[in-house]
Amino acid sequence: MIQPKITFVFLTFNEENNLPAGLDSIPPDLGSVLIVDSFSTDRTLDIARQRGIPVLQHPFGNYALQRNWAQEQVTTDWVFPIDADERLTPELVNWIRNDFPGLAEKYNGFFFSRRTLFMDRWIRHGGHYPNFHLRLFRRDSVRCEEKAYDQHFTDRVGGTYLTIRNADLINIVSESLFQFTHQHNRWSDLEANEIVNPGKELNDGVRPTLFGTPVERRRWLKTRIFMKNPLFVRPFLYFIYRYFFRLGILDGIPGLIFHFLQGFWFRFLVDAKVWERKHLSGNRP
Repeated sequence: MIQPKITFVFLTFNEENNLPAGLDSIPPDLGSVLIVDSFSTDRTLDIARQRGIPVLQHPFGNYALQRNWAQEQVTTDWVFPIDADERLTPELVNWIRNDFPGLAEKYNGFFFSRRTLFMDRWIRHGGHYPNFHLRLFRRDSVRCEEKAYDQHFTDRVGGTYLTIRNADLINIVSESLFQFTHQHNRWSDLEANEIVNPGKELNDGVRPTLFGTPVERRRWLKTRIFMKNPLFVRPFLYFIYRYFFRLGILDGIPGLIFHFLQGFWFRFLVDAKVWERKHLSGNRP
């Protein structure tokens, strides 16, 4: 059976530490690789060129804009967006080789779960596994919703999608706690801005649907449950839910650090910045 042609698309900016392992996880027979770079100043470009991988440079507006621009440069029918800190597992490689060719004609795309690696520990609890994302899809069927934060790839043609439960993508969350907290501090600004100034509903955004795709279900839980709770109360409730009811406590010390920082501290910081923006603008929170 003929293997459909896939382009694996990396977005990079100063990813010399992550990129080699990410590239190594993609065997040459799976497809081609394209790197869209935001003018890196480290060895990222050298690493790509030494391997003969094409690089396009494009100014970074936000993640969604960069992803959609990168996708427009792809010429194959199928696209697999991937970050430099992500790795294909052997199971995913085998699935693409052996199962994907027989399913490609029937579906517009496929959901895979990410395995979160934090401090060398697989975070298997607290609702973080399985954690499905749309990653392999027809180029003309899917776009990244244009949100500043928490954006996802979403269907634009009314297509059919399949969730794959035996082939994962590894996500190495951060190189250090400094990097982790720095990233989340920056993301909390984006999230707070979006909460305070929601703007119009996106026509191509993820639809909050309890019985929809995994991403639509998560968006429903966030908008219909989490966001309905009061400021500063919801981070406590969310952490308790994740750490105790969803058994995040079983993830050991790395899990305690991860669930506290990502499930409580980050959400509390977002609420604090929401309150700050409303308070400084003269509106009561």
